[in-house]
Amino acid sequence: MVEACLERVERLNGTINAIVTLNEQAVDDARALERSLKRGKKPGPLCGLPVGIKDVTPVAGLRTTFGSPLYKEYVPAEDALVVQRLRAAGAVILGKTNTPEFAAGGNTWNEVFGRTRNPWDPTKSAGGSTGGGAAGLVTGMIALAEGTDLGGSLRIPASFCGVVGLRPSVGLVPTYPSDWAWDTLQVTGPMARTAEDVALMLQAVAGPSPLAPLAQPAADRDFVGAVRKGIRKGLKVAYCPDIAGIGIDSDIERICREAALGLKKAGAKVEVIELDLSFARPAFLTLRGLWFVNHMQSRMDKIDQFGVNVRNNTQAGLKVTTQEIADAEAARGRLRQMFRHLFDKFDHLLTPCMAVPPFPAEQNYPETIAGKKMQTYIDWLAPTFVLSLTGLPVASVPCGLDSRRLPVGMQIVGRTQGEEGEQLGHVRLHHLPHRIPR
Repeated sequence: MVEACLERVERLNGTINAIVTLNEQAVDDARALERSLKRGKKPGPLCGLPVGIKDVTPVAGLRTTFGSPLYKEYVPAEDALVVQRLRAAGAVILGKTNTPEFAAGGNTWNEVFGRTRNPWDPTKSAGGSTGGGAAGLVTGMIALAEGTDLGGSLRIPASFCGVVGLRPSVGLVPTYPSDWAWDTLQVTGPMARTAEDVALMLQAVAGPSPLAPLAQPAADRDFVGAVRKGIRKGLKVAYCPDIAGIGIDSDIERICREAALGLKKAGAKVEVIELDLSFARPAFLTLRGLWFVNHMQSRMDKIDQFGVNVRNNTQAGLKVTTQEIADAEAARGRLRQMFRHLFDKFDHLLTPCMAVPPFPAEQNYPETIAGKKMQTYIDWLAPTFVLSLTGLPVASVPCGLDSRRLPVGMQIVGRTQGEEGEQLGHVRLHHLPHRIPR
């Protein structure tokens, strides 16, 4: 299996640029795993599955650049906790996947490795910041992908590339090492081609650790079993087409609405609602600035060497006032209250993941949404980043192809510690073939 994935890398990665550093020991690791099985060792839940690790997550002995020229030759001495758990479950680390510098951005490119391209149309963006992981999955270079999500970094590329990405609730997958131990905005999570594969990976990496202060229990939680059960009769689902108040491409909205209403065929009750979360947009920008200052504080003497995204966000964070932080946290509390009331009536919220289709890879971000010019360059990410503020589990699942024959993803929001409810992603509403570039 590892050799088959490496053949895909050799054949396709020159076009897609998903894998930026190969683990030269991957085949040896697979052979060692085979020998241990012959000796009678019980196979782990991810036995032999090739995994791509985002290039902001340390892997011992394997170059980890963070997408930054400052770290282009950096080789960690220790595996991140999530990598330790993947190895313990029997996974084989195939290599590192491309990411923007320090995972800052919704389009995957950096000065070290260049741009990752969308396998459905290599002229288009694969999304970001876990764009390398999503593109690697679609092309069969890897079976599973590890990633992080601050404002949508697991969900945006999942939507653009037609795979499943899950932003777990805060603490379910502890993050170690981290420059901000008490970080409640960015989480570590899984990405895969199906909801069941995501659940399988989540089963292997979830659970508390003494290495990280933010955690939640995972004992007796059966994520894979939840997917296999499918949708229970009478499940109540709310669908909102534009939670962020930024507008949405009409083709994307049509496909998502059809997919949401199509859940009625599986026994769910679906209601189209209005839900205005636009008030949370300034709150995220404030807390995003605070996040960058916390994560970059040990590198402030090198701020002029950062790329434009990282430098601008860090400098913006340095200007944030205590009052602005307090206002942002108040908005975050208001969000939680709104979802508490929403979940009194519904089991899930469904909403389009992206307001725009995949745009040209050479653009850092789109210029318009549904024909209207954006107020800020980050507006197009608002449907994902306002949901990051809730701390709730949010998945992006493929729900069809637009008129351009490009994937469309829909977000599914679950209750607090409600990852088992994400089985909605298992329902195949549309056949979504993977068109591999030749």
